[in-house]
Amino acid sequence: MLKEENYEEARRKFRWPSVRNFNWALDYFDSRDAGRPALVWINDELLDSKDKKVFTYGKLRALSNSMANGLRELGLGRGDVIMVMMGNKPELFISFLAIMKIGGTISPATTLLTPSDVEDRTKRANIKAIIADSTVADRVDSVRDRLTTVKAFISTEARRGWLDLGDVYEGKPENYRPDFTTDAIHDPLLLYFTSGTTAKPKIARHTYASYPVGHLTTMYWTGTRPGYLHYNISSPGWAKWAWSTFFAPLNAEAASFVYEQGKFNAARQLMAVDEYEVNTICAPPTVWRMVLLEDLSKYDFSSLKGATSAGEPLNPEVIERVRRGAGITIRDGYGQTETTLLIGNFPGMMVKPGSMGKPAPGYDIVLVDEDGAQARPGVDGHITVKMEPRPIGVMTGYHDDNKRNEEVFRLGLYWTGDVAFMDGDGYFFFVGRADDVFKSSDYRVSPFEVESELLKHPAVAESAVVPSPDPLKGSLPKAFIILRPGYSPSRELARDIFLFSKKNIAPYKRPRIIEFVDELPKTISGKIRRVELRSIERKRREEGARGNWEFFESDFPDVRDMRV
Repeated sequence: MLKEENYEEARRKFRWPSVRNFNWALDYFDSRDAGRPALVWINDELLDSKDKKVFTYGKLRALSNSMANGLRELGLGRGDVIMVMMGNKPELFISFLAIMKIGGTISPATTLLTPSDVEDRTKRANIKAIIADSTVADRVDSVRDRLTTVKAFISTEARRGWLDLGDVYEGKPENYRPDFTTDAIHDPLLLYFTSGTTAKPKIARHTYASYPVGHLTTMYWTGTRPGYLHYNISSPGWAKWAWSTFFAPLNAEAASFVYEQGKFNAARQLMAVDEYEVNTICAPPTVWRMVLLEDLSKYDFSSLKGATSAGEPLNPEVIERVRRGAGITIRDGYGQTETTLLIGNFPGMMVKPGSMGKPAPGYDIVLVDEDGAQARPGVDGHITVKMEPRPIGVMTGYHDDNKRNEEVFRLGLYWTGDVAFMDGDGYFFFVGRADDVFKSSDYRVSPFEVESELLKHPAVAESAVVPSPDPLKGSLPKAFIILRPGYSPSRELARDIFLFSKKNIAPYKRPRIIEFVDELPKTISGKIRRVELRSIERKRREEGARGNWEFFESDFPDVRDMRV
């Protein structure tokens, strides 16, 4: 499949490999050419000096073996869940490989988590160890007395009460021998917290087969080949990092390019692609839109052989403008935290702007109505995956959530919760979420999570959070708020709620717009009609109008710029 550029032939030939007793880190990664580059890492300082740090497959093998020995000395082993909360550092690669080698389960976490997020995840996932950036350790320490399951706190730098990550693996033997046999089909490798339609995030459970092997489809979609330098612009802690920064390029025996940048700067990103001669790149639509604000003629893109995008539908005009400016066509794709790449515009395929593409080899994708009957071409249907025979790249289920598992695995199908239609040529077009989850700057936002936090403010009686269209970020979280008796709409109250949100809700999901209203549209059964609010908000943004009691976070520069 790696060399196949005829989609129909690739789809016809592909078969999922048999991987019962298989540990990707030990059996695949460690057997690659030791001298081949696996990771090329830079930060702002290295970019300015046009330098880089290169880690070969052999170097990462040795470092991860040492760390695996160190983790085992700490009493960590098969089945133990370890939260990894750090930035785009080489240590992140080493940690992923080491945890796999001891048979552990990784729970990736964004560095944007609040203390309450850390506490909730630790309890629900039964976390045994936390490996974190020193910059976020204070947040962990603020709830540390309640993290009773954690027996090891490991930081990227020495600090009181934490083990230094360097001490965990430096000086440890570079040879490692496992004391167990991996059951790749059943042993849990990843627990991803992902937003859903309840107040608490769902926990998608992946095995030692479903992500490492399942991402063969992602590898094929990106077009990455052995020896290529692949760049995926994604924050660690989110599934897309594992998708396209870790498994896809390393499955291809390519090198993953990582730029640990502070505040995102599109011009410097383009400079990096030019300077380090990136071959394939994947980025969310938000990044592509920001890139178009720059003068593309200033950069040399001749090294680029493929560009992809996923996370939300990519505007056709963005594809065309990038094609004109950089000479390359962005190929859109679709998948979930719960799966690997399901649908895509693959190398060699004709790209239909606005389309997600066609089903990936190894997956049988069917659009169906509520009863499971197949939808006709041109008619909206639920995106489902046939589970007989079961494709490797689908999660085993949601952790400790039998009710939800019964909802998504039924009628011999996995129900993604998304809606699309298919044209007469077999191309899929995304319509939207079947529930109310939306994306802002490629981050999934659950209205219910945000609404639950807003209810903790003494003035908030009820709220409904919906996406507000934004030309740069795709959408911004907006909260329609009904106040409790005794409170009245005012600029001062709006400021207080924005300040409360900034202190208590992670940056990617906190409301950037709020509007005080007297009532919310509801169904007869009492459910909020967010579809109606979305329509109202979309029309208002198109007209450039503003509600009488509507406030933007940007109205309060002191709150927006405040450090918390």
